[in-house]
Amino acid sequence: MRELLDRLKDDDRTVLSGLGNRGEAWIVGGWVRDALSGNRTGDLDIATTLRPDEIKEIFPRSLMIGEQYGTVSVRLDESNENKGIWEVTTLRSEGSYGDGRRPDNVEFCDDIGADLSRRDFTINAMAIGNTGELIDPFDGLGDLDSGVLRSVGNADDRIGEDGLRIMRAFRFLDWGNRGVRSLDSNLSDAISGSITMLDNVSKERIGSELALILSGENVGAIVNLMDYHGVIGAILPGISTEADVSMSGNWRVNLALICSADKREGDDMGVSLGRLLRISKDDSKTVAFLHDCRDVTLGAQPSSIRRFRVALPAARQEDLVSYLRGIHRDVSEFIDALDSTGPPRAGSTPLVDGNMLSRVTGLEPGKRLGRLKGWLHRRQVEEDLISPEDVLALLDGMEWAESDPDKWPILSWP
Repeated sequence: MRELLDRLKDDDRTVLSGLGNRGEAWIVGGWVRDALSGNRTGDLDIATTLRPDEIKEIFPRSLMIGEQYGTVSVRLDESNENKGIWEVTTLRSEGSYGDGRRPDNVEFCDDIGADLSRRDFTINAMAIGNTGELIDPFDGLGDLDSGVLRSVGNADDRIGEDGLRIMRAFRFLDWGNRGVRSLDSNLSDAISGSITMLDNVSKERIGSELALILSGENVGAIVNLMDYHGVIGAILPGISTEADVSMSGNWRVNLALICSADKREGDDMGVSLGRLLRISKDDSKTVAFLHDCRDVTLGAQPSSIRRFRVALPAARQEDLVSYLRGIHRDVSEFIDALDSTGPPRAGSTPLVDGNMLSRVTGLEPGKRLGRLKGWLHRRQVEEDLISPEDVLALLDGMEWAESDPDKWPILSWP
């Protein structure tokens, strides 16, 4: 396994050698799993026999956040300030988890085997020493090669210690271009029997893990497994969900697809998801917009296509098409119209500004003038007008002088 160390960067080696000069250190966790899988490796997590204060002595700029759990965020000297942070954790032995999320107490040890025995799944319970030797007491490599997700030791115990492991299990089922890993039967039973453990996990952590799951390569199959095990209902209580959808490569679109069977309005859906998953306002708004489009009529006329292009940012246009495909709507005619209809010749900016419109109509600045400007801009885009004179000529056929401006159409889609 020594060749795996060739993936290390110079700064990684600096941290490992610094720790190794005072004690022992191993690469652990996701880096080992991904390196052994031939995948791109991420941040380096390190386990060591050194205590937090000893780590701080070696790397004085380290951040002691998580010190009570034995974790130190190592930073190198100022010349390496932008090179990253290494999570270094003192070896720990097994302990109890009274709240179903965090250990009641932390006991440090000097045994890498004991530390690995407290981890969640066998594919995450491997370590690589500084000479490249693989430490794999639970045959994680075998499970990695055969595509099995199995707990370290007793599955009921592992899930009972930390409810977040339920979400992590489904994230690690994604095997990339090789499909979906098999869920060990004991782990499957433990998840089904411990769904209430999710009540002990913060909404933020659930939302974060769900976003990672919904960003994977095999989302559809994994969401179906989550639904079968009762996880979807547990993390989205009160929402009517749908697993028979065609997932996309965008997690926000996929979240909207899962919720597409619910009959509430988009704004209500966004608020509910914000409360249940603590997702950002931007994410909530995206899901809300897509949810309101589930019954929209797609107009393939050039006027509607031009308005679609101008009213929606490019990213939202892509999201919408993916969403409608996902709920099995036929979008082929709409896509053909998009491809054949170019953007408005005058661009997306209004040809008639407020000052010009005020001079022509005599309207003072205010709501009526602003709404009239928006109405004209919509007509400009739909009819592909190219001059201010063409736009102003529309006023003769518009009842703008006396009608209610709240009823005037503005540039929007749908």
